[in-house]
Amino acid sequence: LVDYINILRARGLEIKEAIAEAGKTRLRPILMTSTTTVLGLLPILLNNGEGSGFWKPLAISVMGGLTVSATISLIFVPTLYFVLESFLLKKREIK
Repeated sequence: LVDYINILRARGLEIKEAIAEAGKTRLRPILMTSTTTVLGLLPILLNNGEGSGFWKPLAISVMGGLTVSATISLIFVPTLYFVLESFLLKKREIK
């Protein structure tokens, strides 16, 4: 996501435009990857057979981690990028 934002910025887009465009472009792949993996882990989570006591916590951990990482990728990273880039631009203007 950040790499694509940088590519769009190099092409001449402003910070907000580049972040919005990169977010639109990368939203589907990020959600599809996370969703398919979470759905693939559902049978492990719902299984009550032998050994399920060992595998259920693993499935829960991976599902939670993917959900959190997708949220971070789509919300936190672009926000942090905007804040830091804005700060650096202002700092360069002052000098």
